[in-house]
Amino acid sequence: MAMKIRLARGGSKKRPFYRVVAADSRMPRDGRFIEKLGTYNPLLAKDSEDRVKLNMERVQYWLDQGAQPTDRVSRFLEAAGVVAKKERANLEKAVPGKKAQERAEEKAAKAAEAAEETAAE
Repeated sequence: MAMKIRLARGGSKKRPFYRVVAADSRMPRDGRFIEKLGTYNPLLAKDSEDRVKLNMERVQYWLDQGAQPTDRVSRFLEAAGVVAKKERANLEKAVPGKKAQERAEEKAAKAAEAAEETAAE
């Protein structure tokens, strides 16, 4: 059975509250889970102690059993010092595509030519 340590959403609309749970990976996000390991309240301030609460003994037990934490939960565990910090891909989604870059280069070249012509006059 493939185990995950992940977030299960609770709370009302626009007021999220999450439980950190150990669940079978085939179960839905808010579906059946095996054990509740803690809570996460994103509405609290980032420096608040109550923002993330974890039962570290049980988290360590599930990690030893082979449970894989999701990305968000692994960040919580890294902050707590339970899991070693891992390298993540820095996705460059803000970089324009090839054609847009070519158009920008052409525009810059035309602007440079125009600047040279005005300087020559």
